[in-house]
Order: sequence, then structure tokens, then C-alpha cells
Amino acid sequence: MKYNSVFDIIGPVMVGPSSSHTAGAARIGKAARNLFGRQPAWAKIHLYESFAKTYRGHGTDFALVGGLLGMETNDPQISKSLQLAKEQGLEIEFIEDSAAVDHPNTVRMIIGDDKEQQELMGISIGGGKVEITELNGFELRLSGNHPAILIMHNDRFGAIASVTRILAKYELNIGHMEVNRKDVGKEALMVIEVDQNIEDSILQELQAADHIISIAKIVS
Repeated sequence: MKYNSVFDIIGPVMVGPSSSHTAGAARIGKAARNLFGRQPAWAKIHLYESFAKTYRGHGTDFALVGGLLGMETNDPQISKSLQLAKEQGLEIEFIEDSAAVDHPNTVRMIIGDDKEQQELMGISIGGGKVEITELNGFELRLSGNHPAILIMHNDRFGAIASVTRILAKYELNIGHMEVNRKDVGKEALMVIEVDQNIEDSILQELQAADHIISIAKIVS
């Protein structure tokens, strides 16, 4: 097996007993918050297989909630996140789900408030690394290790080109890109990982591009 750095072997700096069950879970929770754009008012958290069996003992519960509160893996307050969520009015429900999944460390997070809700599926693949595999019914592959933008757009000619032209204008290099749609001519999701964080002014310009519905970003 090839490692890129020592942190691939020993895991990230973190609070908690397990890089897979704690650090990875925190990163999935924070990705869900970032994509939602704010702290949700409630969360229904479906845990599968290994996550479902050991989430209390391995700190997966407080790690996921800490991520929803915007905490990093090494935040000393993360072990208190369940109490902090209660104090802040964030209602949490954990569900031990018996459905079959492809990876034992899988979680589905349904979060929302009085305006909208979002559904995300993520897996913790080891060493604190994660993948986001589904967002609101769209399949995707998002590592969470690089800055990324997720663009909901109409499936029309020129939508992708209008986005890539703007990124090229500001010399933003694309490391990974994929597009998924539910049906021809309907809504589609563009996922773009880039090499550096994107300024809000660029996001505003992207929002005004042809056929764009909404944009969310994940910072590194």
C-alpha cells in the first residue's frame, strides 16, 4: 500500500479513540454542515453496520454532531458536542439502520431547518479520510480533502462550459470533476475539486452563469 504522508498511517490530530469512527465521522458531519450552508435545526442520523454497533463507545455520535456544530477533529469541545447541541437547540436522533451498505463505516445524515432539508451519505475509509457518496439523491465521489464546489444546474447545453470558463479566468486548477443527472433535461449536479479555496466573489460570478440553480462550497 502506498502512503502519501505519515498521517495516512497514524491518522490525523484528533480528539477521540478512533480515526475511522471519530475523526472520519467529524469530517462527514462538518461536510454536511458546509454543504447545508449553516447549522441545521435538526438531524436524523442513520448509522450502518460497524458504525451502528459501536457508535457510542467509539465516539462516532459526538464526532458527527461536533462536525454539524462546525468543529474540527482536534477541537477539545468535540467530546461535549451532544450537550452543546442540546443547549443550542439542535435536535439529534440516532437511528441504528439494518439496511445493506457497501462499507461498514457508513452514515446517512438527513438535516434541516424550517426552510429546507438535505440528505447526505458518507463513509469513513480509514485514517480520518472520508468520501461523500450521495447528496440529495445524486451519486458522487467527494473526498473532503480538497476545496470543492457543488453546483446544482439545469441539464442544458453550455452549463458546464460557462463554469469552467470562469474557473480558467481566475487560474483555478481542477483536480477532479464529475457531473451527475437524474434525467435528461432535468436538474444535474456538478462536483468540482480544485487546488485552492475559492473566493466568494468568484462564487457570485459562477452563480450568475448560464443555467446555474445553486452553489455550495467546501473549504480545505
